[in-house]
Amino acid sequence: MPSKKPDHLKQVFGYHDRTKHHLDRYAISLGYMDWATQPDPFRRFEGAPQIALDHPEGDGGAVLPGLPEPRYDALFQAGATAVRPVDRAAVSELFYYSLAISAWKRLPGSDPWALRVNPSSGNLHPTEGYLVADAIEGLGAEPAVYHYAPSLHGLEERLRLAASEWRVLAEQLPRGAVLVGLTSIYWREAWKYGERAFRYCNHDVGHAIGAVAFAAARLGWRVRQVAGPAHRDLARLLGVHRQQGIEAEQPDCLLALWPAGNAESMSDRPFVHLELPETLLARLTPDRFTGEPNQLSSAHHQWPIIEEVAQAVESPGGAIETDAPAESIEPDETPPPTQEVSVGLLERDLPAGGIIRQRRSAVAMDGRTAISRELFFHMLLRCTPWSDAFPFDALPWTPRVALALFVHRVDGLEPGLYLLVRHPLQEAPLRHALREDFLWRKAEGCPDQLALHLLAPGDCRQTAQTISCHQAIASQSAFALGMLAHFEEPLTERGASFYPRLFWETGLIGQVLYLEAEAGGVRSTGIGCFLDDTMHSVLGIEDHSWQSLYHFALGGPLEDGRLQTIPSYQHLEQHRRKA
Repeated sequence: MPSKKPDHLKQVFGYHDRTKHHLDRYAISLGYMDWATQPDPFRRFEGAPQIALDHPEGDGGAVLPGLPEPRYDALFQAGATAVRPVDRAAVSELFYYSLAISAWKRLPGSDPWALRVNPSSGNLHPTEGYLVADAIEGLGAEPAVYHYAPSLHGLEERLRLAASEWRVLAEQLPRGAVLVGLTSIYWREAWKYGERAFRYCNHDVGHAIGAVAFAAARLGWRVRQVAGPAHRDLARLLGVHRQQGIEAEQPDCLLALWPAGNAESMSDRPFVHLELPETLLARLTPDRFTGEPNQLSSAHHQWPIIEEVAQAVESPGGAIETDAPAESIEPDETPPPTQEVSVGLLERDLPAGGIIRQRRSAVAMDGRTAISRELFFHMLLRCTPWSDAFPFDALPWTPRVALALFVHRVDGLEPGLYLLVRHPLQEAPLRHALREDFLWRKAEGCPDQLALHLLAPGDCRQTAQTISCHQAIASQSAFALGMLAHFEEPLTERGASFYPRLFWETGLIGQVLYLEAEAGGVRSTGIGCFLDDTMHSVLGIEDHSWQSLYHFALGGPLEDGRLQTIPSYQHLEQHRRKA
């Protein structure tokens, strides 16, 4: 008899429930830090040709051209940033402001550790970046597939494409587009977090999508996630298909980036669709790719459930990434309002590059700092995905995530539990799922464009701390929040492969909050450790209709005066001096 086809959706629900934290027990992990097997945070392809990218002056390499620095708030305004051509300088800046090292930190008597522009759970960085592009003067005379190496701020050439091979891709893309691919090495997170690591890897993918989107906007470029390629085909395009074992990279997504103005017809289409024909894929044989991936750890602890859920969510291709049925490739849901969002937004003169690269995760909050109501509303407006609004236009599906906020210290706003409805289609199912006795009262002074509701007034600091695995950072902040994803219905409709995409959306929201905190003169941090069903109980959720996938806190940071900061690429400069 033929074997029974696995129920991938059942596997996803099983994994999600199994990896919840509870008051009396946490999700399964090793339970201690096995420092002897700590993974190398930098993937390298040994033997692959290296191409050094440009650096700003004084940060380890060739000098970037002295162009005016775009303003941070201008990134959110269509047409407000000068459009840069796709050249060596722009590619250098794209990666420098998205996936590069942002600084090194060191405590007295310890070895330094690197921080990145893109955030990562535990600073473990499972996300790898790739570039697929036409010939670019100063980088390569032929189209190619490159791996980005953050430790070098350079590209490793994995594969040279024939002009005809690139043309198959380019004909389906906006004029002048390049492709950025993201992959995950689950072992890097599982080393510390065990079975829950698959969740965290996908948070990090969302943060990386956001980091790429902000870096691209600084160049005047647009970004869309590419729909179409199946998991196995994306692996072949990026050259990770021959990797085996626990350190293997798993393909996540492909992003199309292009200079604004090259494809204005894209503005009314929420996605880019790309087919990888078998005639092309058949030519992407392993022997054409250069370089061997470096070994990250001397030994490993196996986590079979991560491999199982990873296989269950592999995209079959087609239009699964979008709200479009595969046969029509047209949006199938009501878009968000198209009105201009201006009321409640602050005007600030802040350099985009400075805000992006100064981002840090707070390790503790001071329990005193409050933020103004105006700044609070501004941040939430930035998190609301208005029609064709940056950066949420990078994701080609109707927003599935709402925010449940524990407000502690916002001047002019009553403390309590609030709810931000990020899309009009969310309100009815949320009202059905949450407690019947919630107030659903419009927040005092709230702009009309912001669907922020007071659910229950009162001091919720201890509740927020308990839910966040008893971490004081959630109660000592100005506010904390949980990201609620519309869960069961979208997964049932779209299949298991939509599961990681819900985490990508939360990571993108988190990236906006990180940068908005920096721009607002405070600091924030993502919280991956939270008591899932305790949070659901507070809200009255008794099923899988909505699930809390990611938590966050924002407020005044407590700085560790012992920490020394080292420039991001000083190590390259020192290496050159020694040579």
